Order: sequence, then C-alpha cells, then structure tokens
Amino acid sequence: MDRHRVSLETTPEDVAAAHQLDQKVEEQYGVKYLTYWFDRENGGIFCLAQAPSKDAAIRVHKEAHGLLAEELIEVEEGPVQEWLGRTTDPPATPIADSAFRTIVFTDIVGSTPMTQRLGDRAMMELLREHDEIVRSALKQHDGREIKHTGDGIMACFQSVTNALQSTIDVQRALHERNKERGEDAIGLRVGLSAGEPVEDSGDLFGSVVQMARRVCDAGEAGSILTSNVVRELAMGKGFTFNDRGEAQLKGFADPVRLHELHWQPD
Repeated sequence: MDRHRVSLETTPEDVAAAHQLDQKVEEQYGVKYLTYWFDRENGGIFCLAQAPSKDAAIRVHKEAHGLLAEELIEVEEGPVQEWLGRTTDPPATPIADSAFRTIVFTDIVGSTPMTQRLGDRAMMELLREHDEIVRSALKQHDGREIKHTGDGIMACFQSVTNALQSTIDVQRALHERNKERGEDAIGLRVGLSAGEPVEDSGDLFGSVVQMARRVCDAGEAGSILTSNVVRELAMGKGFTFNDRGEAQLKGFADPVRLHELHWQPD
C-alpha cells in the first residue's frame, strides 16, 4: 500500500483516471493495482497493489502518470480486507472515500470499584474531567466524538496522525492531573484501529469499530494500544511504538498484532 499527497483541488475523477492509467501498464511489471482510497478533505490517496517488489509498484506509477508516492509499506491482503472493507473497486468508478476513519476508544480502568469507593457524585465529577480533556484534544486535532460509552468516549478521525497525537495529549493531560490526586487518579486506557466503518444515524459500526474496542480492552491504565494497520499507516510520522506481539481478541478468529504508542515525556 502506498500513500500520496495531492492538491486539495484534485477531484475524484482525477484520481480515477490515474488509477486507470496504472491498470494499463501494470501487467508488464507483474503488478496489479487493486483499488484506492481518496481522502479529498485532506488531499490524501492510498493505493493498494499486488506486486513482486516495491520497485515494481513504483515503476508502474512512474510510467503511467509520474505521480510517485511519499510512502510505500507492505501489507497483507487479509487484514486489509478486514480493516478497510474491500480490496477491489468497480471498474471506472471514481471513489471519493473520506469513509476511511481511525477509530479511538477511551476507557477509565476500574470505574466500577472507583464509583463504589468514591460515591456517585465524586465519580461523575471525575468523569466530567475525563470528558473535558478528551473533547479538548478532539477539538484541537479535528476529531469527532461519536458517543459516550459511560466510562469513556468513542471518537473518529480522518487522519491517523491526528488520532495518535490526540491520544498522546489526553494521556499527558491526565498524567499532569493525577500528580497531585491520590485515590481519585484517573487511569485511562486507549485503543485505536483504522478502516472503513459503516455509518448510520451518526453512529459508526462494523469490524473496525469492534477491533478498536477490543484493542482498548486489551490495554492497561496509562496505555495507548493500536492495531497493526495503525502502526503501518503511522510509519515515518515520528511516533514511537513498542511491539506487544499477537493477542487473541474477543470476537476475532485470528490473533491480532498490537503495538503500544509511547507517550511519556522523555
């Protein structure tokens, strides 16, 4: 999968035409450009191809239209199908997908025993503090709150980079808040995945949402965990991850590789 930056004046028709030019020359290099995703609002394009090498994929773009990608990463078709929803597109159909989203879940760890210990009123005040911190980060990084989950928030971003920076800001803000708070320190875990959710009545559904929820559940207080697709899409963006290995997440037949995003101040 490769990633391009294009002018905000670029249209879906422009992108569809470039994709068709790729398909005209790809065979001689043993490459098949399967589909693409066009994020018009942010001037980004992702192209998915089967290729014998990165160089072969690059040569197709170079010969077809000369529009070279900023990044190219190796991905497996199975996870792409699961997270992005498709690996093919209808012939000659312009796809203007800003449907691609990074999904974020926050969850206050141990909220039930905290409520029992502190009482309903005090717990509601802690929850309001959490909400203010998360919503401030969403506003700063162009995120959208989807819904409140009772002890956390579900949100989405069009930009993986914005989503990751937002979660870092949230954990750092809570870290500062907790320094002088004893028994009412807020321990927050955060989980992210990315793909094409199904939208209905302002809510988001589908496997990418379920994945983000389960990734969040796998974390501990103070953690930011991501699925592998988020880690790959963040390549070269200055973030530091620790590979947490594969985990068996509830509802998913195959193990999922998790990565922990470093957020602690150096």
